[in-house]
Amino acid sequence: MNVVDVNGLSKSYGKTKVLNNICFNIKENSITGLIGRNGAGKTTILKILAGITNSTSGSVAVFGEKPFNSIKVSANTFFADDNLVFPTSLKIKEILHEMSKFYANWDNKLAEGLFDYFDLNPKQKHTRLSKGQKSTFNMIVALSSHASLTIFDEPTTGMDSAVRKDFYRALLKDYIDYPRTIIVSSHLLPEIESILENILLIKNGTMVFQKSVDDLKEMAVGLRGDMNLVNSFISGKKVLHKEKGEGNYGFVVVNNMLTEKEFNKAKLAGIEISNINADDLCVYLTAKAVGGIDDVFSRG
Repeated sequence: MNVVDVNGLSKSYGKTKVLNNICFNIKENSITGLIGRNGAGKTTILKILAGITNSTSGSVAVFGEKPFNSIKVSANTFFADDNLVFPTSLKIKEILHEMSKFYANWDNKLAEGLFDYFDLNPKQKHTRLSKGQKSTFNMIVALSSHASLTIFDEPTTGMDSAVRKDFYRALLKDYIDYPRTIIVSSHLLPEIESILENILLIKNGTMVFQKSVDDLKEMAVGLRGDMNLVNSFISGKKVLHKEKGEGNYGFVVVNNMLTEKEFNKAKLAGIEISNINADDLCVYLTAKAVGGIDDVFSRG
């Protein structure tokens, strides 16, 4: 069963198109990473799924309904970002108590446990928290809601390294205990790769792909060696990235379409073949040019 179905989604603000013909679906009880560079359109997609913003064109269904102005979607979705606003008259411990009235599956034991673990001051007002403390508190509320669709938009903003690791560990442990559909957006794939099942990669408001993490790891290979030899092996293959080293030495990333015969021939010729990690591959696929930053310095 799909919790999210998106077909031909486009979004414009005035004459500026920020999303163009986005298509994907997300199954029930899964953790999906929405990956892309800053400004790629991640937040806009998530706000549309949460019903905060309406789409310009295309179809979007969450729990089988158009999310904008849907009571069903609102009641079963939690959207967490660094702009969450809570009543200024309430202390953060009081906010936890009030939130329990809005979410049918609220886990008060989890909320209390995380609150104590992260040593938050119960008398503090949300507006007085540091950036990292706000992100931590927002994370506690989002996890404890046990909403059927829980959305985290760049959830670790301001958190230090130790708290970020604790957050992702808490997310995964709670997901195992209480499965639901979770979407996490980030431009830092290494931080979240270990908890993801699927990845949606977007670039400049367009869809690059939707793949499982396992399929992504098998998508490309790197060839390193003398460029004359390397070029003889990449003819007819899609080049995703190219780096020039000293002399005629270089590194090329291509779609993993090497046959066993080509693979063995390349190794015998002295070409080093390596796997490409998911983060580097996403960087290559969202770069403006095949050579990345090196292209700036190679211009005549």
